[in-house]
Amino acid sequence: MASGTHPWRARTAILTLGTFAVGTDGFIVVGLLPEIHETLHVSTAAAGQLVSVFAIAYALLGPVLAAFTGRWPRRRVLVTGVALLAAGNAVTASAHMYGLVLASRVLAGSGAALFVASAVATAAHLAGDRQRGRAIAMVTAGATLSLVLGAPLGTLIGGAWGWRKAIWFVAAVAGAVAVVLAVLLPPMQLGQGATLRRRIAPLTDRRVMRILVVTLLAFIGIFLPFTYMSAVFAPAVGGVPSRLALLLLVFGVAATAGNLTAGSFADRYGPRRVVIGATTGVAVVFVIMLPIREVFVLVLIAEALSGVVSYSVIGPQQHRIMAYAPPEGAPLVTSLNTSAGYLGNFLAGTIGAVILTTTGSAALLLPVAATFAALAAFLTWWLSRSTGERAGVALDATGKPATTAK
Repeated sequence: MASGTHPWRARTAILTLGTFAVGTDGFIVVGLLPEIHETLHVSTAAAGQLVSVFAIAYALLGPVLAAFTGRWPRRRVLVTGVALLAAGNAVTASAHMYGLVLASRVLAGSGAALFVASAVATAAHLAGDRQRGRAIAMVTAGATLSLVLGAPLGTLIGGAWGWRKAIWFVAAVAGAVAVVLAVLLPPMQLGQGATLRRRIAPLTDRRVMRILVVTLLAFIGIFLPFTYMSAVFAPAVGGVPSRLALLLLVFGVAATAGNLTAGSFADRYGPRRVVIGATTGVAVVFVIMLPIREVFVLVLIAEALSGVVSYSVIGPQQHRIMAYAPPEGAPLVTSLNTSAGYLGNFLAGTIGAVILTTTGSAALLLPVAATFAALAAFLTWWLSRSTGERAGVALDATGKPATTAK
């Protein structure tokens, strides 16, 4: 099937539902940790490892699986990935031994990574060059929608019927997506004749590595205040759970809007400019948050701005990195970029814990986060000079437009 033909939006919407399931799986466990540690008779710290294991499995196994499934038809890759996600959650919901539950999170994380990387590349292929930014934004919007709908709904289910039912909810959504994809997604073969060596060639491309560094730095900055939101804005929240929930809701709604808008801007003005503007915006918003963190209404407005600019980064970054991938390498580079984002999330939690433990100041997280975001903006501008990237047009070593991955 040729790229850019109708109906790419309907098929991309199915992929968006898959990333919604992935995002819900990643966020939902956080709200269920108290019940999980009581049910499995482990400490809260041990229960928290279910989140860390999922993130690390996603970050480390995603690129490997993307490389070794490069010759598979996209439908098989996507169905396999979301089926592994469903199976992992089914085991999590059924198991009564902590070790088995931990292993099931690895299975779910690997399936999530395999699905998301291929979903981004597939959506870009379906939409074609002119609407690639919009297609990527649609797929990544599933993750932001999981913040708004998936995680709160899952937590509500867990509170009413227990954490296992909430995990079964994720498994059911993932299973439904697998069935729909198997029926409705057309056969597509990206990079059918490519060797493994050719598919992993982007790993040796310095331009790809530079984009990954920017993604890593940006997401460390983005997730530092988000992970420790309750501590950073404790003076404004005042220990009222409904206020914290409202902050999360506003952030999620704004993040969804920002993600979709960034896709259109990337198509119109070029993804590099969008990334520079978004990361600069993140840095500015975090600095503004410092003097207003005691006033809830002002914090609410700042969180809305933070959501818009924070989630205007990942889609354009996927757009940029795909420009340096051969057709066979698109799933790999998108997987690498997503993994860099997850690694940034993980490191943000670690860095934040160190800062809180050593200084006791949650407010200090804001300038540190702003520094990471500002560094990401500067590197995007500065490194694009050496790669020749201008207004979203990537150039190869000879100065000609780089091959755009389909």
